[in-house]
Amino acid sequence: QVQLMESGGGLVQAGESLTLSCAASESISSFVIMGWWRQAPGKERELFATITSRGSTFHTDSLKGRFTIFRDDAKNALYLQMNSLKPEDTAVYYCAATKRLEIPYRFDYWGQGTQVTVSS
Repeated sequence: QVQLMESGGGLVQAGESLTLSCAASESISSFVIMGWWRQAPGKERELFATITSRGSTFHTDSLKGRFTIFRDDAKNALYLQMNSLKPEDTAVYYCAATKRLEIPYRFDYWGQGTQVTVSS
């Protein structure tokens, strides 16, 4: 059974940076796509960054330039570099993946989430 586990969350001040990691229990090259989602208090979970098995990336416009998704296949890990953090970035961050090649993407595998809290 595929397992994903996030790490790297915590409490930071506005303007600081964090790097989140997502470790997979198997080769991430088996996933068609991986992504980072987040859920802020009182809001729906939202997908904001994805990376395909070929390395093509997508970042939602509002986060471009501050957040970067990347992967290390040798380590079977997905990462999220977050810079210039703002209080509104406070959320639980989840990594997710799927092996299904279909549009729209349907993420089948999820991590447990890691809390990121940004103080002003």
